[in-house]
Amino acid sequence: MKFTLAWLAEHLETNATLNEIAIALTDIGLEVEQIDDPSVAYGSFSICRIVEAFQHPNADRLQVCRVETWANGPESNSSEVQVVCGAPNARTGLVGVFAPPGIVIPGTGMLLKKGMIRGVESAGMLCSERELNISDEHDGIIDLPSDAPLGTAFMDYAGLNAPVIEIAITPNRPDALGVRGIARDLAARGLGSLKPMEIKSINGKFPCPISVTIDGNTKLAHCPVFYGRVIQGVKNQASPKWMQQRLKAIGLRPISALVDITNYITYDQNRPLHAFDADKVNGGLRIHLAKGGETLAAIDGHEYTFKKGQIVISDQQGPESIAGIMGGLATSCTEETVNVFLESALWDPIVTAATGRNLKINSDARYRFERGVDPEHTLAGLELATQLVLEICGGEPSDIVVDGQVPKTSRSYLLRKDRVKQLVGMDINLLLQEKILNNLGFVVSHNDSGLAVEPPTWRPDIHGEADLVEEVARIASLTKLEGKPLPRRPQSIRGQILLPTQQHEKICRRTIASLGYNECLTYSFIDSVIADLFLTNGGAVKVENPISSELNVMRPDLLPGLLKAAINNQSRGFNDLSLFEVGPVFHGEMAGDELICATGLLVGNKAPRQPHETLRSVDLFDVKADAEVCLSALFPTARFRCNRDVPSWMHPGRSGNLFLQPGRSLAIFGEINPKLLRQLDIKGAAVTFTVYLDALPKPKSRGKRRSTFIPSALQYVDRDFAFVLDRNIEAANIVAAINKSKYRNLFSNIQIFDEYSGPKAEKQFGVGRKSVAVTVRLQPTKEPLKDAELETIGKDIIEQVGTATGGRIRG
Repeated sequence: MKFTLAWLAEHLETNATLNEIAIALTDIGLEVEQIDDPSVAYGSFSICRIVEAFQHPNADRLQVCRVETWANGPESNSSEVQVVCGAPNARTGLVGVFAPPGIVIPGTGMLLKKGMIRGVESAGMLCSERELNISDEHDGIIDLPSDAPLGTAFMDYAGLNAPVIEIAITPNRPDALGVRGIARDLAARGLGSLKPMEIKSINGKFPCPISVTIDGNTKLAHCPVFYGRVIQGVKNQASPKWMQQRLKAIGLRPISALVDITNYITYDQNRPLHAFDADKVNGGLRIHLAKGGETLAAIDGHEYTFKKGQIVISDQQGPESIAGIMGGLATSCTEETVNVFLESALWDPIVTAATGRNLKINSDARYRFERGVDPEHTLAGLELATQLVLEICGGEPSDIVVDGQVPKTSRSYLLRKDRVKQLVGMDINLLLQEKILNNLGFVVSHNDSGLAVEPPTWRPDIHGEADLVEEVARIASLTKLEGKPLPRRPQSIRGQILLPTQQHEKICRRTIASLGYNECLTYSFIDSVIADLFLTNGGAVKVENPISSELNVMRPDLLPGLLKAAINNQSRGFNDLSLFEVGPVFHGEMAGDELICATGLLVGNKAPRQPHETLRSVDLFDVKADAEVCLSALFPTARFRCNRDVPSWMHPGRSGNLFLQPGRSLAIFGEINPKLLRQLDIKGAAVTFTVYLDALPKPKSRGKRRSTFIPSALQYVDRDFAFVLDRNIEAANIVAAINKSKYRNLFSNIQIFDEYSGPKAEKQFGVGRKSVAVTVRLQPTKEPLKDAELETIGKDIIEQVGTATGGRIRG
């Protein structure tokens, strides 16, 4: 939203400076984005006089002018410069506008320099209106009255010296899309007083020849009320200079008085209007929903085809206007317009926005109607437009025609006495709250609980007590809010603050980083094609409004993001990677369907090439060790077991699952399925591990964690066992069987240290058989173990393994 200080002064009586106004606007929520100082563009242009103009010696269409200028203003001494000019109206005695060398011409962007034109020196320029960007006129240079003050800055004489303020408007403040609404806010802040504005009712002198009808369903939902009137005998001349200057300052091109009046009221009052050439309207106007397929040539030069349900204004020949957005070319006003029909209607914001978006039209009217305009100002806007048309263009008005009625928007909310302090922390006197709200146009009355407040019709964003608090606080200024420490409770917070999952996440992140991994932060959205490769049960969680077609589902696992990061790194020549991420994965749309995981990824070689270490590819034992380190950091005393229950994206024979209880996975590790690596074009070996933080068991007490090492004065004893068993039986089954021994409290470590398999082993033990050797460390705690006890423990271990695996002790 743009406006000038001069325009603001039409509504606000104030002595505030430009800087004070800019600071206040930002402070009350109308953030100033830019202030255009006209002196930058126009400050060097001054009023001059041609002392003599004579024919150029080397060009028929050029003249050489001796120009009298005042470099330091009208009070200084004048001097003469020579300017070569091609304008047909250049003559001796003409008073015009001079541009000295070294400045940029606004209309062309050209840097003006001294130069030779056909052999004659030219030290400046005599300007046309187009070159100064104040109109399209370029038939000749500016010809000012003979009494124009010579030497004066042209911007002061022409009224181009008003600074232009541009503010950002949030969607909830449609009232600030009019200069009067901005003035009202500044007056409420205390920067002046809002000037009274009288809009007179103008009586018609004859019945309106154009009728207005709103279709029944349309009236209820999309166009509650439509006002209109004809003004006959108008002269559609150029609009007044003051109006043109204001429209130009905000970037609008003056067209004609009738069009400029509707544009002016749009920005002045936030009341979009439209003017039809009444003589081009066939019959009455009907407001209805399009059937689909109708077309309209609009005033922007484009032809639009309507879809079913879009709202249009039609006469007997068909659509003549896109309701609330843009008028049609066939009934537009021109210089020949003599009779004009003025429209002031209320259009539904949602239908207006949907129609504009579908037709790809952005207009000032659409911008305002889709945010909401004052319904009570519909008739007042028509009366104001009528008043300006009669003053500028003359003519006689008809009676007003209307269909529908202004919708009722009255509502009241209670603002409790202490609510501002509770929500904002500012102690604002109740009388000051009442004054602020009154100045903003609210109707306020007192009751026992506080203030009963009725919002004005131009504030559709007020929906409750919290909105009233916001109004009071922003006008009183949130800069006055003082920071205060929270009161200390009698019993301060003790003990653990972070939740167990949060603690696990913190420990896990630090542990993985200490292992040499680099942390990544990837999108929670991924491509559905990639997501399908990492689904175990059901489909991926779809995003209703994705930011990209490649980010249309929520990630079911962290690995896709890490693999994409690996691909990006490998494409840039970084082939050896250690990446990890800790974050949520999503398996459903409800709360609780997301799980916190920690995933690590190793790609390429384990160590860089160097003379003292052998180069090797990463393997599953690297990530197995890292997963175990991570789990041990979380639960130092736990004894994790392993099986092959892994998801499909892992290598079926070179991966594993760590758990405490069967069916509840705590971590997986291993190689990534080679098919997946080929599909994603990952080069080299790639192994991964994932720790499921939400699956970790919760601590049973808040006591101190037990030490992972209990020193003993007694010597431990290692006993070795070699079992012959079927080659398909995994070593983990042997360890699990030994842990079932009734003497397991004495076991401090169980370690597989040898496996003998293959053709030679089968020749010795039988087809399909192998030998696995395991050592069991026995740690007595009370007294040394005797030989007989050791023998008994050994027999129990052999019995447990035999029962569980069918293995026998190797002879």
